[in-house]
Amino acid sequence: MEFEPVIGLEVHAQLKTKSKIFCNCSTAFGAPPNTHTCPVCLGMPGSLPVLNRMVVELTLRLAVAVGCTIESQSRFARKSYFYPDLPKGYQISQYELPIARYGHIDIESDAGTKRIGICRIHMEEDAGKLAHDPYRPVSLVDFNRTGVPLIEIVSDPDMRSPEEAGAYLRKLHSLVRFLDICDGNMEEGSLRCDANVSIRPKGRDAFGTRTEVKNLNSFRNLEKAIHYEILRQKESLSEGTAIVQETRLWDPDRGMTLSMRGKEEAHDYRYFPDPDLLPVVVSDAWIAAVKAGICELPDEMRERFVRDYGLPAYDAEILTSSRELAVYFESCLEAFPKPKPVSNWVMGNLLGLLNAAGKSIRESPVSPRSLGELLALVETGAISGKIAKEVLEEMARTGASPGAVIEQKGIVQVSDAATIARLVEGVLARSPKEVSAYREGKTKLFGFFVGQVMQETRGKANPKLVNDILREKLEKK
Repeated sequence: MEFEPVIGLEVHAQLKTKSKIFCNCSTAFGAPPNTHTCPVCLGMPGSLPVLNRMVVELTLRLAVAVGCTIESQSRFARKSYFYPDLPKGYQISQYELPIARYGHIDIESDAGTKRIGICRIHMEEDAGKLAHDPYRPVSLVDFNRTGVPLIEIVSDPDMRSPEEAGAYLRKLHSLVRFLDICDGNMEEGSLRCDANVSIRPKGRDAFGTRTEVKNLNSFRNLEKAIHYEILRQKESLSEGTAIVQETRLWDPDRGMTLSMRGKEEAHDYRYFPDPDLLPVVVSDAWIAAVKAGICELPDEMRERFVRDYGLPAYDAEILTSSRELAVYFESCLEAFPKPKPVSNWVMGNLLGLLNAAGKSIRESPVSPRSLGELLALVETGAISGKIAKEVLEEMARTGASPGAVIEQKGIVQVSDAATIARLVEGVLARSPKEVSAYREGKTKLFGFFVGQVMQETRGKANPKLVNDILREKLEKK
């Protein structure tokens, strides 16, 4: 029997606020354990939560960007369960009345553009973090993360392959960063994903029994975990074993999902409205103000890059993967207004150097203006492309301008025609056999002659002049 996967994602994004959702404690990452805590986030008796307005503001940005219906009133609920990193014995979340519903994100699939529905977006607080001692049967708890503001974005079960799920998560990751509501750092847990996976006979409408794979912290792990889970469920059904609704964990070292616990349903959490928090009221004026402040979104920017700059779709996709990269690219154009060469150097040379150094485009020692000046030097023939790569490496290492690097290293391109002509004549005089073979039809030797001239000048000769003069000399009998 041929089976069809049915996949939905629940994505938790940590909002970029300075303080927690219900108290004034800092949300900064990396502080010593239990130093960003207070009676409210520790759940002390008598403490009362107060909603951080910025949490609502940032949530509204995403809701507007994905076309959600925003509720004029939503409210918080208590999600009751026991775990050592949950000091109150419940999590404050939203249940029956979330702040936003019914949005969508468009992804590119094998069949073209596909719309993935978003069922709901709701606000909630994060739990703490357990650290398990590898040498003793002891676990330590850090409550710094308790009360950090999250939004949960719940998709409809519209994805039919691991690749579609990966495309959806990448699109959402790019969007929250463009909107500046989440830093998207999956390694630090700022963006986390749970995948609901089931299979059904192809052509059937009813869903199969689903499993939930928790806390997938990279695009690669998401796709690999879903792929494994689909195969596992297919094998189980083929052997006559029923799929059990459960929560599973992905083990990247073993490349498999492992059973964690039976899947909870809503009634297991005993949701009820939190009596300490008033309903969240969002006015039409507030929504209008958020819409007015929304920046150009990735899809719009990508289309503009193709339309206005004539870039290939692939280049536009890469350059709009983050707002910082897109801004850097357009800033380069102010100094050197030739989109395709700038795109090539930004995507290839610059990002390669930054990735090797473990830096982001935001941390680039090479300013957009400096990169534009470097490309202008290549365009005018002052330096060759090969020299420019060496200069860029030094710029990325020191932050110096291209002019300063060229002056310091004395690597100005040799562009004097008479000098290059003498070098060419010398190379040809020392290579009579190769010259004779070239003139008899072995034209591939042309690269040999170019290499000899470039070697003479240590790569400083103007390549165009070298080619032109070589052709002229070789064609003379």
